[in-house]
Amino acid sequence: MMRATSLFLLWVSCVFGAPVSKDRQKLLLISFDGFRWDYDRDVDTPNLDQMAKDGVKAQYVTPPYLTITSPSHFTILTGRYIENHGVIHNMWFNTTTTEKKPYYQSQFVNEWWDNGSLPIWITAQRQGLKAGSLHFPGTASSYQGQVAMVQEVEPLLYNYKNETAWRENSDKVMSWFRDRDLDFVSLYFGEPDGVGHKYGPDSPERREMVRQVDRTVGYIRHSAEHHGLTDQLNVIITADHGMSTVFRNGLVEEITLSKIPGFSFRDLSFHLLDYGPSGMLLPKPGKLDGVYNTLKGAHPHLHVYKKEEMPEHLHYSKNDRILPIILWADPGYVINGYFPVQFNKGEHGYDNQEMDMKPFFRAVGPAFQKNLEVGPFETVNIYPLMCHILGIQPEVNDGHLSVTKHMLVISDSRGSGGKVGVSCEVEGMVIQVSASGAAEAETMKTTTTCRLMRLAKRIFYLPRNRI
Repeated sequence: MMRATSLFLLWVSCVFGAPVSKDRQKLLLISFDGFRWDYDRDVDTPNLDQMAKDGVKAQYVTPPYLTITSPSHFTILTGRYIENHGVIHNMWFNTTTTEKKPYYQSQFVNEWWDNGSLPIWITAQRQGLKAGSLHFPGTASSYQGQVAMVQEVEPLLYNYKNETAWRENSDKVMSWFRDRDLDFVSLYFGEPDGVGHKYGPDSPERREMVRQVDRTVGYIRHSAEHHGLTDQLNVIITADHGMSTVFRNGLVEEITLSKIPGFSFRDLSFHLLDYGPSGMLLPKPGKLDGVYNTLKGAHPHLHVYKKEEMPEHLHYSKNDRILPIILWADPGYVINGYFPVQFNKGEHGYDNQEMDMKPFFRAVGPAFQKNLEVGPFETVNIYPLMCHILGIQPEVNDGHLSVTKHMLVISDSRGSGGKVGVSCEVEGMVIQVSASGAAEAETMKTTTTCRLMRLAKRIFYLPRNRI
């Protein structure tokens, strides 16, 4: 009997062990930088519309504050608010040396990114999955000595608008899934952020770029089908922030700190200004209250806060990297330092409660319900959703799976690790059969497994005179 039992368990392991890995659901996270929640309202977007019919569409999502690229993307990857993950700005800076690095160079400052929070691709790899990232902010860094298994960082002078490159990158990612058996990939496109800045969110150029995004969404779905991934691959498409029109042509009184009576840059040890509508100041010892009181109320569209007095809902105060005085402007305005040097027609970085700052959200695949429109939610909640689909235990995070779980085909009582499983009894033994993934098909498969196991029992436990 023991020998037969051993043979039976070996048979179960051999027959049913491999398919679980083979059929495990995969996940592609895509960000189209600066795609505002309503960009599909003034442009025909047949592919995004079809994706909504085939999956899930959110009314909009709310990014974290500060609503700029690197901090917001790292919130999606970690499920942490910006004050908790520590990537507080696009620019790395050193208040002692007053050195600053622009966005691209900051991607390669490892300690800026690796300060305690792990992006999902590292968490997935530590739990036995394979992960990759293409151009996504944070890809260039290592985290506690680990990097994404497959990674590609864009070159310095990269053309983010090139549609041919978009298609090549889409096919490349699909080949990673098929040929290298990756489970998770994050993919980044730098538009429509670029045209939104240069021409404004209401421009014909922005509308044309949205058409390009839509064509790319259709191409990605076709590429997934071409690579035989349709039944396995879940796709989440979102963005880091929206975009707002900047008032120009003398229509408003611009915010220029050097013109404010009583304010002097000599009272500062360091400042981070001329970066859209946001700024941070480090006053010299003994100068904090003076600088604060001078700026507070100096312009009707300038908000000035001491770090510890920041509104709680912004989650942007409890980090040593955040400077003592925080500034932000109302939509339509930017903050200039010595004199105006910003000429973008569109900007982001405003309060995340402003509707212009809200990105879009779409999801499709075997894990997701079809033709479902859901209400707004914070992008910090995308992380636990992704962990659930991948069947991995999330790191400590600020999101909640309960916010998004109703999007899934099976909205059941699975644990945060996202395991699907059934148990069955065979000849007095209770055998638990588990599989990773979120689709109903997995549960059906494991139920079938139990039936086959009972059939196997009849084979392995036949009386000796009938063999």
